[in-house]
Amino acid sequence: MTGPTLFALVAAALVGTGLYGFIVSPSPLRKILAFNVIGSGVFLMFGVIARRGAIAGIGGDPVPQALLITGIVVAFSATALAITVLLRLAEEAPTTTLEPAPPRGAPDATRTTS
Repeated sequence: MTGPTLFALVAAALVGTGLYGFIVSPSPLRKILAFNVIGSGVFLMFGVIARRGAIAGIGGDPVPQALLITGIVVAFSATALAITVLLRLAEEAPTTTLEPAPPRGAPDATRTTS
């Protein structure tokens, strides 16, 4: 197994793991982290593509490298913004889960009637 093939398999595993975490987890912070894992897999795949082009004798293409660096900066900025919004939501709301709240007029299931 060659190096680029191994890195491509690791990138696919990262994307799959992140996608699973994004779908399964109801917590917004875990969704943000899972989205970052997906992004790491995509960045690794871009690096593999850029490296394979250099191995084939085409020469080091600077475009995938520039996209990779730009994507990392944008992902960092988006993560910082998402965590800031999540912290603001935690200050304002009593809960930060993404489950739907019961309607306002609905009876509370935790109250007992006698």
